[in-house]
Order: sequence, then structure tokens, then C-alpha cells
Amino acid sequence: MNLISLQSGSNGNCVYVEAGGVRLIFDAGISGKQAVERLAAAGRDLSGANALIISHDHADHVRCAGIYHRKFGVPLYITEKTMRAARSSHDLGALREVVHFRAGASMDFGRVRVETIPTPHDGADGAVFIIDDGESRLGIFTDLGHVYDDLKNALSSVDAALIESNYDPDMLRTGPYPRHLKNRITGSRGHISNIESAEVIARHGARLRWACLGHLSGENNTPEVALRTHRSINRGLTYHVAGRYGAGDLLVV
Repeated sequence: MNLISLQSGSNGNCVYVEAGGVRLIFDAGISGKQAVERLAAAGRDLSGANALIISHDHADHVRCAGIYHRKFGVPLYITEKTMRAARSSHDLGALREVVHFRAGASMDFGRVRVETIPTPHDGADGAVFIIDDGESRLGIFTDLGHVYDDLKNALSSVDAALIESNYDPDMLRTGPYPRHLKNRITGSRGHISNIESAEVIARHGARLRWACLGHLSGENNTPEVALRTHRSINRGLTYHVAGRYGAGDLLVV
């Protein structure tokens, strides 16, 4: 199984996963042009992918879903609540091949199974994902709200994970964000910090071969700070960082 983060952060999210002859796109928060160019640089193609699976309705995850769906012939998988919320805020255009899944259910694509897990994040009906090809299990865990029991259980079951590590508490506390935004980020429906991410990995990530840190804040975090925090708590684990402005390396599970 292979993963490429095409971009990760509040300015746009998109993840490519291939396993067992199946190609999956998770979220569509960057333009179709960006997605195509970044996949082409890795020798991959967006056209005809098996599914575009949307995690929740926020713009940085769903705004280009209609383009991927129409221009590249990718079926759209989205919950009904997320679809309604996304339609009310974004112009998704005409959608022809849409499959509604339920957060908490599983979906099969050939011999690849995608497990969905509801989140307490402040989207309309958010989900995170585990991709299982029968040989390994990969987690995509961002926009989490807080560290909750289902996340702990999910993390303990995967061999690798792209996991949220959104902010450094000191940078957020002393930074320029208004109080209401700081409260939203640190609240139970916002994001998890570098420390929270590192600690949940330390307690529940014994099976991990590697972790890729995702959804880093551009104002309240840096890759260096996030990595330093994680490595101080989990010294033996291999880490990667999903970039805010471009694609990362192809990661093998």
C-alpha cells in the first residue's frame, strides 16, 4: 500500500492511496490542476480513480470535489449530512455518480476495505479512515476535535498513519489569533496539538511503522517544532511531515 499526501493544512487537503490495484482519493481541497500535476510528478494519474472519499464539509476538504468528479471521472463518496452542508456553502456543480456512506460503516473496493470512524470535529458529519488491503492497515486521522476513544482504538490497529498535529500550544497562546479562534482550535471540536498527537501515539501506536504528521497550522506550528515534540516523546518512531504547499514523498506501508 502506498500513500502520497498532495497537500495538508487549512489551505487545502488531498491524499492519494493505492492498494491492491485500487486508487483512492481522500478529500478535494486543492485544485484539479494541482492534484494532477502533483500526482504526475510521482508517476500517478487522477483520472479514473476508484473513489473520491470526503471526510467532512469544510472548504479545505471538499471545495473541488465536483471538479474531480466530473473532469476526471471519479465517483464521489460522501455522507448525506456532509453533502447537504457542503452544498449550502460551496458550489459543487452537477454531480452524477454519488454514493452516500454512513460514518462508522465500511466500504469495499475490490479487496480493499475502507473503514470509516466518526469524529467530534466541528464539521457537519466528519469521519476519519482506515484502509485495509488484507496485508496492512493505514490510518488517515485528521480534523479530530480531540483525542477520543475510537481514535485510540483505531490507532492501535494500524501499521502506519497520517495523523493530525495541528498546533504548538505556546505558539497558539502567544500568537495573533483572536480569542474565539484560539478557543475553537483548542476546544473539544477543534484540532489536536503536537503534544496530544505525540502522546496518543506513545500510548496507542505500538504497531506503527511510521507516522506522517498532517494538518500543521501555518501560524501556530512549524514542521521543525512538530517533529521535535514528537521525537522527544517517541524517540524510536520514523516520522514524516505532510506539507502545506505541495506533495510529500511516496510512503510505503
